[in-house]
Amino acid sequence: MQKTEAILIGRQRQTETSLLVEWCCAEFGIFKTIAKGALRPKSPFAGVLDLFVTCDLRFVPGKSSDLGILSEARWTNPRLGLRTSYGRLLAATYLVKLVEQVAERHAPLPEVQPLLVKALDYLAEKDPNPALVHRFEQRLAEALGIVAEGEKSLAAEAIADVFHQRLPVQRKQLFEWMKEHAK
Repeated sequence: MQKTEAILIGRQRQTETSLLVEWCCAEFGIFKTIAKGALRPKSPFAGVLDLFVTCDLRFVPGKSSDLGILSEARWTNPRLGLRTSYGRLLAATYLVKLVEQVAERHAPLPEVQPLLVKALDYLAEKDPNPALVHRFEQRLAEALGIVAEGEKSLAAEAIADVFHQRLPVQRKQLFEWMKEHAK
């Protein structure tokens, strides 16, 4: 049995009553668990397994696969403020997709996960702005060793170049949303 604190970054229906849940934590990186019976009305997971929440978890790692079995999850930070604005959800989605794009499965993320926590906590309180997005991209690129610390760069383009992938589509949508809602 493993214990950790992790951010729920993805979920999808696995069976009629179970969910496949993706987590991000500093210790185990990005990993998946199955939450058996999570969709049953009296499940202990009912109302807990929501996107972008931070939970204390207990899970059994998979023996023959990368898929663990979730045995317990309790909120430590629900980030309910994210649900107050489409822009906040869009920004949170972009940041998570970007981390997923650059992180190796099951590799510890001691610098990246706290960065994601800080950004999600900010978004739970305030709407996104270009400075937040650029700062997150810069710090992520620095943590990955793509750009030198403090070096001003086009971090997003550097990330795309190094990983040979386009940036998540949510980035363009987010900047359009921020432009429309600029104060």
